[in-house]
Amino acid sequence: MKIKDLRELSLEDLGKKEQDFREDLFKLKFQHGIRRLENPARLAQLKKDIARVLTVIAEKQ
Repeated sequence: MKIKDLRELSLEDLGKKEQDFREDLFKLKFQHGIRRLENPARLAQLKKDIARVLTVIAEKQ
């Protein structure tokens, strides 16, 4: 997700996005432990998305 799109969201929506990204990351890490992932780059992308959301939350506060 692009930072431009994140800046348009409210703090509540950003919190929900962060929670969704963290849940997806947890599920992917779990799957990666069991078997090989089709797209392992998705793990890094989710970590970056979480960092973007946290950055925007810090900017707005």
